Amino acid sequence: MMENIAYYIFCIVAFIIAVVVLKKVAGCLLKTVLIGGIIALLFAIYYLYFKG
Repeated sequence: MMENIAYYIFCIVAFIIAVVVLKKVAGCLLKTVLIGGIIALLFAIYYLYFKG
């Protein structure tokens, strides 16, 4: 019985740590992708409207 409780506690702690790490990594990746998209859009607007 005690082994099961320790196992469940370990799983809950591992899940919480995974969620925290995933939020930090995903937030950073999301910002990077968003900034990259904005830069690509600005380059596209520049070349389509000002170079053409």
